Formats: sequence, structure tokens, C-alpha cells
Amino acid sequence: MEATQHKVISDYPANKADKLVRFVLDEHGCLLFASPAFGTLCANENAYISKPVSSFMSFIDEEEAMAPRVLFGRGQSTYFDAINEGVHDVVFYGGDDEIEKRLQLSKVQKEDGRCFILAAECEEAEKTGKATAEMLSLLEKVTLTREASAQTVVQDDLTGAAQDTKQDNAQRNAAQDDTGDCTFHNADQDLLFMLEMSHDVMAVMTLDGSFQRMNAAFRDVTGLDDETAEGCTFIDLVHPDDRSPVRTTLQDLMYDDARQDFTIDFEARFIKHGTDVVACLEWRLQRKGDLIYCVGKDITEIKLHEETLNRKEMMLGEAQAIGRMGHWRWQVGEDRIEWSDEIYRIFGVARDNFMPSLDSVNNLLHRRDLGRLMQAFQRAIIEKNNYDMDFRICMPDGSDRHIRCEGKCELDEDGDVIALFGIMQDITETTLYEHELREAKESAERAYSAKSQFLANMSHELRTPLNAIIGFSEMMQRQLLGPIGTEKYLDYITGIRESGEHLLDLISDILDMSKIEAGKYELDLEEFNVAKIMRLAVHMIEGRALDADVKVNINIPNEEMQIVADRRAVMQVFLNLLSNAVKFTEAGGTVTIEFFERETYLSIKVTDTGIGIPANKLQCITRPFEQAASHYTREHEGTGLGLAITKDLIEMHAGSMHIASTVDVGTTVTVRLPYDAHAETKRRKEKAA
Repeated sequence: MEATQHKVISDYPANKADKLVRFVLDEHGCLLFASPAFGTLCANENAYISKPVSSFMSFIDEEEAMAPRVLFGRGQSTYFDAINEGVHDVVFYGGDDEIEKRLQLSKVQKEDGRCFILAAECEEAEKTGKATAEMLSLLEKVTLTREASAQTVVQDDLTGAAQDTKQDNAQRNAAQDDTGDCTFHNADQDLLFMLEMSHDVMAVMTLDGSFQRMNAAFRDVTGLDDETAEGCTFIDLVHPDDRSPVRTTLQDLMYDDARQDFTIDFEARFIKHGTDVVACLEWRLQRKGDLIYCVGKDITEIKLHEETLNRKEMMLGEAQAIGRMGHWRWQVGEDRIEWSDEIYRIFGVARDNFMPSLDSVNNLLHRRDLGRLMQAFQRAIIEKNNYDMDFRICMPDGSDRHIRCEGKCELDEDGDVIALFGIMQDITETTLYEHELREAKESAERAYSAKSQFLANMSHELRTPLNAIIGFSEMMQRQLLGPIGTEKYLDYITGIRESGEHLLDLISDILDMSKIEAGKYELDLEEFNVAKIMRLAVHMIEGRALDADVKVNINIPNEEMQIVADRRAVMQVFLNLLSNAVKFTEAGGTVTIEFFERETYLSIKVTDTGIGIPANKLQCITRPFEQAASHYTREHEGTGLGLAITKDLIEMHAGSMHIASTVDVGTTVTVRLPYDAHAETKRRKEKAA
């Protein structure tokens, strides 16, 4: 390949306001020309002309910037093929110091096959770079003439030599034809083509506001072409709501000669010609003589993102206000703390006259909580763990507020804590409510415990006189010491004995329930024949069943069935179930007892044909003092403790009880007892542990 002649644009239009670096590379990555700002990075920019880009610049992430070199044809791909377009971070090392920059790289291929790489510096607020008005001035100075030979004659004053005649230009073109080299006027064509390829919106406007030239990006945004651009002015494209301030700005620039070389910046919405599409653009206009150069950037997407972000921030603020919660962040080593608006309200301070810092926040904390908060932060930094704690703050009115603080550690690339961040929530109302509930609960538990303790301790005092009443009345009823004399007294004595026995049963239930609740009921486990216990219970209830005309059926397949349980407690369970079944079964009804041997437990069913239990009462009848019928309509006496005691005794054996009932049909109570209550209880404790 023949060597290509490169030249620098030494007379590049200078503007002190333009500090952006721009340069052009050929397809092999050699420098063609550069803007004056290039000299701030490389001390002698002329020394790098025709030199490869690697002599003065390198990519920070070369893997991202350079595509893998691939083979095509007979030779390797060029630098043009290997480079990736887009924004890349680079390091310049041609000067005294290494300087990092962000460049937008664009690849341009001309119709004649020549390839160029355009590099333009990106400012912080610009993601694709912005061409300057001076580059548009270059566009204005270059004119193209289309001839049959397809040769292009370029008139340019940037070379520093005043060549104004067509003969000089022809000689220069002839030199190109003879040598095949890339002469300087081709660089001007390349620059014009690159401006056409730019994403920035560019146009040249006369003082009456009409357009003289525009690039492709301008046509895309405004919807204008060569035909529709005639008679259309800049202000015609502006959204009606933005025209007034834009018109004032343009008038100052057009009619005030003192505005020569003056640059103005503004934002305005444009309506695409012939449509309802609205685009928001950021404009920079500069007047040069009788022309105004316009450079714009479409920021519609940026505005939409800003609106979305603002809407989300507003929703977040409202949500935090509803939840009385705010977020914060503290950079380790700094004094200032970042607060959201809600935290200012929680602490009762105003953003305008309060600066959140370690000292100012510490002054608001309750003295007893200050040390705990500092220790929690220090522990979080050392252990790199999440943290949470509650503390109090002193409000200006003297009251205390309870605050919940939860947070995390922010780590750097080395895993070191660089900041703490999290949320703070006002939990004063919740804390006070929980405190009141806790006090009420403790008070109720103390009262309940006192009652249970009292009844448990009164077992002897309550039963002794009742036993005496029952014993003496039974002696008098049997006339063991001689005849009473009057037969009517015998009826009274019988009533005294029966009432005493009933009262003793009630007191026994109450005392048993109190012992269970107080945790003083201890099981005496032993192995016994459960079938005999059931038959004994049936025998004890037969008299009451005969009086009520209720038939009791019992079905026990295995009369030698053995279980390990508390004999007295199991007897009490059977008696309670049979007593309820007989009590709530009308005359002519039946009570059936069935035994079923399962793998790990014994199932006992007691079924009656009684009045049944309403569905809405099934969940509560096993509670103490609860009964299925109302206080005004029930016809049967009782405390409502029978099923509650039965359920507790069964569960103390690691068993369970299930009740199924239908009103006016009957009730079935199913009891499951393990064969070995001791072993089953031990197994459950080990499983829970």
C-alpha cells in the first residue's frame, strides 16, 4: 500500500469557549488532523501527524473498544475494521502527564472506499459529544459543485494559503490524480460527511430565521427537507407554549450587533413538521456575521427519564410519609449525614435550619441511648453485618419519640466498609401500644395465676366440709344410728346428699382445671388394661343411663388391650365423655363406644344420637366454662369444664380429640391415645428441640 500524505489543520477555527478535543484517523489508525485542543494533551501535535494512535493514546478497556482481529481476503483486517464505535474511556500520554478523557468514536466510509475514524471528546453532561459552531463555520465555508467527472472542488481558507482561483484548485486535483494521495481538500469533504453523520442537530440560519443549511439529524428531528424548509423559520418549529421566550432570545441575537460571536443556550420543544410528534431539544446558537449557527441535542428521552425519576421520587416520598419512614446514608469518616425529607419531620427539625451531622444528631438522642447507637454503628463497621436497633429522641416540646433504625454496610471493591445506609421509622405509637398491651397482659396473667393458685390451694378446705355433709347425710338416710321418725325427713336428707355430691363434682372439675392451668397436674403413668377401665366407666354411668332411658352399646374387639397412661386421668376422660353423651341424648336414644387399634395409637369413638352441637359452637366448646346452649335456653346443669378438662388430659398424654356433630342427629367424639404416652411425649420433645 502506498504511503498516504497527512496534514494537520493548523488554522482550525479557534474559540476559547471550545475546549473539546477532536481528531481524525485513517483506516490504519494514523492521525490525519486534530483540533487545537489536541495540543493540551500532546505537547507537539504536529509531531504525531501520520503516527499511529498508539503513540499518544490507549484505551482503558481495550477489550471493549477493539473487536477481535479477523482474517478476510489475503490479509488482516485494518484498524478501521477492528475499532468499535461508541463512547470509550481513553488515556492520553503524549504530554507531561497522563490525562483521561471520554471519546465518542464514529466510523465513516466514503463512496470511493476510503475509511476514516472520527474521535470527539464527550463532556460530562453530554453522552454523544457536541459539535461546535466553529465546525459549522467550516461547513459554511465549503461548497460542493457536482460535475460530470464527479470531481469535487473545495474552496477552503483553513490551509493558511489564499488559493481563490479555479486553476489552483484544478492543479491540486491533478496532483491527487497523479499520486493517488489523500490531499487536504479531501479531508474537508470527510469532515463535511462526518458532520452529516453526527447525532447532533445542526443548521445554519439567516438573520430572518430561515434555514440555509441543515444536516441529516436536523431533518430527522424537524421533519424538514429541501422543499419544506423553504419559507419555514426557526420559530415556526417551536412549540406554541415555548415561542414567546425563544422569540425574545432570537430577536436579541439577530438585531443586536453587539451580539456578534455571542453564544446562547436554551431548551425548547419542537414539533416535527406535518406531525404531532414533540421533541425536546437543548440548543446552542452563535452569530457569525449575518449567519446564525445552530447546534442542538435531542434530550426528549432524558426529559422522559427525568419525569419518570421525579414521579418515582414523589411516590417514594409519599410512601415514606404514610409509613413515617425515611432513608439516610453516612459516609465513613465524614461528619455530615444524608437525610430524606421524612427524617427531618420525624426528628421535628426543618431542612433549612438544621444540618444533620454526627454531633447535631447526637444532641437530639436520649442520653441513655446515645452509647448504644454508637456501639451498633461501630460493631456494624467492624463485623460488616446488617444492624437494627431502637432508640429515643428528645423533641423540642420535651416529649420522647421512639425510632427504629435498620441499615446495611456499603462495601468497596476490596470489601471494606465505606458507608452505612438504611431507614429510620417513627414507631412511637406502636411502642406505646405494645407497652400498654404488655402491661394489660401481665396484669391479667397475675390475676389469673392468683385465681388458679387460690383454687389449687383451696382443694382441701373445699372438699373436707362437703365430704362431711355427704357422709353424715348418707348415715342419716340409712338410719344407721336409729330411725328418723318422720318419713319426710328422709326425702330431705336424700336431697342434701345428692346436692352435696353434685357440688363436689363441680368443685372437683374446677380444682382439676385450676391444677392443669397452674401446671400442678402431674400424670402418674403406668401400664394397665384400657378395656377394663372403659367397662368400669360404663358400669358407673349405667344407672344414669337407665333413668334417662338411654341404651349404651360397647364394642371392644381386644379385651386385653394395654396402654401406658395415667389410670385416673383416662377414667376421668371416659366418664366425662359418657356423661355428656347420656346427658344430651333424649329418651329412647343410644350411646355407642367403639375401639380401633391403629399402628401407633388407639382410637376410641363415643357416638350418641342426642341433640347435637351447632357448627358455630364446635370451635369453642372445649374452652373452659363454654357451653353449646345459651345461658337462658340450656336445660342441663354443668360448669362447661368437662370437655375442656378432657381435652387437656388427652393432650397431656400426647393424644388428640376431634368432635363432629350435627344438630338433631347426634355427636361423635374421637379420642386418640398413644400406646405409650411416656415414649410419645419424649419423642415429640426431641423433635421440637
